[in-house]
Amino acid sequence: MQLGPSSQPTPIDDIIENFSLLEEWDDRYRYVIELGRKLPAFPEAQRTDANKVQGCVSQVWLATTIEYRNGRPLLTFAGDSDAHIVRGLVAILIALLSGRSATEITVENPLALFDRLGLGEHLTPQRSNGFRSMVARVRADATAALAEAV
Repeated sequence: MQLGPSSQPTPIDDIIENFSLLEEWDDRYRYVIELGRKLPAFPEAQRTDANKVQGCVSQVWLATTIEYRNGRPLLTFAGDSDAHIVRGLVAILIALLSGRSATEITVENPLALFDRLGLGEHLTPQRSNGFRSMVARVRADATAALAEAV
């Protein structure tokens, strides 16, 4: 399960399966950190106030790209954080939602996955709240894309 910075992003189904294989929370923390390390480099030019996620104790940036296919907005996300575990949470969120339609993003429940993986129980309340803020941000971007598509 060694991941490198030049690797392809890990699909969400693989992340879920790998979590189920790791019994100890120390191993799961290391895995979350490795997922974060695997994120592509986030361009310095994208570290703007507009891309900064409000409500996170750590610094978190999410950049959204919208592409229209058959009139349907598809959203792709890139992100980064100055905290290792939070960067891993960004990677999980991107694996779950990036490349999906705005409609799918608005109905998907990343918080259910967060709980299913046991992250809510094992992370600090600040990190859990930060994840919720990231989810709110991507949903807001999806909702805005849907409004523009009309």
